[in-house]
Amino acid sequence: LSLFLHLPGTSEEVAPPVQQCFMVPKKEINVVSDMAKWKRSQVWLWGQGILGNAADLPIEKLVALLNTLDRWIDETPPVDQPSRFGNKAFRTWYAKLDQVSMSVLCGVTCSSHRRAVCPAGLGEWLCHCRHLCHVSSCLLTPGHEAAFAAFLCCLCKIGVLRVDDQMAIVFKVFNRYLEVMRKLQKTYRMEPAGSQGVWGLDDFQFLPFIWGSSQLIDHPSLEPRHFVDEKVVNENHKDFMFLECILFITEMKTGPFAEHSNQLWNISAVPSWSKVNQGLIRMYKAECLEKFPVIQHFKFGSLLPIQPVTS
Repeated sequence: LSLFLHLPGTSEEVAPPVQQCFMVPKKEINVVSDMAKWKRSQVWLWGQGILGNAADLPIEKLVALLNTLDRWIDETPPVDQPSRFGNKAFRTWYAKLDQVSMSVLCGVTCSSHRRAVCPAGLGEWLCHCRHLCHVSSCLLTPGHEAAFAAFLCCLCKIGVLRVDDQMAIVFKVFNRYLEVMRKLQKTYRMEPAGSQGVWGLDDFQFLPFIWGSSQLIDHPSLEPRHFVDEKVVNENHKDFMFLECILFITEMKTGPFAEHSNQLWNISAVPSWSKVNQGLIRMYKAECLEKFPVIQHFKFGSLLPIQPVTS
């Protein structure tokens, strides 16, 4: 999670003081020139790698929350419609999430944290930032997973999650989030917004490639060239986030891998996972965090401030 925000090592250090007043997050990036303000902000701090220990109860509550969202998909089947893509039943599913987001968050947080939930805007980030979600046209944008990662960062900052739990946050919570998003894509035939086709990394996700490549650094046998090997992917995808991403792509697209995912095919020629990881971080910074169409919708407040760094 340090990819988005440099957080100190303990929840005591990151949890806001009891007397802190929270402000409602607001839009700060209104014109292209505001991107300079974003790049000087406290949120714009970089790190890499995944560190941490075991999970605790809040992790399980978040997984249970995502399980509920998964069940709602089953309860909201696609409707018959002329258009092949963007099934309108998605709007019904999303409306349910929008209506109960605050009550659901209260179930995840304890009473001492709930003063931060509403004014800090956590409900908006839980809803994949409703300003990032093109509900009417059933599109998914590059900002969705960034919004969910911001939601997780905020939970760390108010002390609901521990930064020491980064492994569990990524490989339990974020991975379950990915499963729900993939189910949404399959069920409602979601269309990607801003797709670059074969020249893009993936139509919908980016962060799991970064964290997944980090997970594979120093692996004794799996090398980047192996992820284009169907047999290797089928045998190992359950254990590695990166390979799970590759499997999903091959399930959703037809034809030779080099043709439908040329960018990833080129990445498979990189000699080491550490090089892959470093390159993906640079690519994400350029293709998402530095793109005005994505960042213009981001909201800033007490937990994710726009104020510049002081050191």
